[in-house]
Amino acid sequence: MEINGSVAVVTGGASGLGEAVIRRFSDQGAKVVIFDMAEESGSKIAVELGDSATFFKVNVTDEESVLKAVNAVQERFGGINIVINCAGIGIAHKVLGKKGPMPLESFQRVIQVNLIGTFNVIRLVAEKMVKNIPNDEGERGVIINTASVAAFEGQIGQAAYSASKGGIVSMILPMARELAYYGIRVMGIAPGIFDTPMMGSLPESTRDALGKMVPFPSRLGRPDEFARLVKDIVQNPMLNGSTIRLDGAIRMQPK
Repeated sequence: MEINGSVAVVTGGASGLGEAVIRRFSDQGAKVVIFDMAEESGSKIAVELGDSATFFKVNVTDEESVLKAVNAVQERFGGINIVINCAGIGIAHKVLGKKGPMPLESFQRVIQVNLIGTFNVIRLVAEKMVKNIPNDEGERGVIINTASVAAFEGQIGQAAYSASKGGIVSMILPMARELAYYGIRVMGIAPGIFDTPMMGSLPESTRDALGKMVPFPSRLGRPDEFARLVKDIVQNPMLNGSTIRLDGAIRMQPK
């Protein structure tokens, strides 16, 4: 699918990996739409990028919030061609910690945002995508979901996060098979350790140590490297139903 002239919705687009996608796609001539709860930063990015960008304050876990924004995008641009799901949270808790069992609400919150939120956006956007006029390849849309290497090698304290990201990986193939009938592709990316705002709160020494865990290149991943892979997936019609690791060959240790 061509990026130039397309309409791309990015959840979590106000920072980190999502912001990198927003900026790259804007540079490539797409109409970019930021779905995020961070109103100040999301609005600032949209103003900076000008007419090519729009911001909506969206809670991905709330049906009404997503549907309202999706309908507004449909009305303004006439359709949605691409969706990149980057919204997510991480809460580190051991199943059995020093103060007792992991709070159930912590597990539920991570699943709600990362897994159910991703599914919520997909189901509501797919309804709009099926109405798009197909391109020469028969494509009507592309959906890309953000998983994590934690889906495969979750560390101690990542039971909730790994479960949420493993769920994302597991639903990609059945969704791709179902939506193939409409010419909609579904893909996933499993990033390793990336230099995002979450990492920015760590001391420099810790960030350096994490980067050295990566075989090559021995550093934290750069958000634009994620955005470049998103771009390649969108433009290659044979990429469908799979999750691509973007991790510098790292395999996470237990802790």
